[in-house]
Amino acid sequence: MAKTNYSYEKRQKELAKKKKKDEKKQRKQEKVAIPGHEDETLIPPAVE
Repeated sequence: MAKTNYSYEKRQKELAKKKKKDEKKQRKQEKVAIPGHEDETLIPPAVE
């Protein structure tokens, strides 16, 4: 019987996590880019 390739499975899990994280980051960027959408928690005030 063949052995399970755990490193392959681990890599696939890591890739899935990275993809999900990137999608979440992109959704946040789109949310900020919407004109008229004001959310002070996402955009820190400029300090001069």
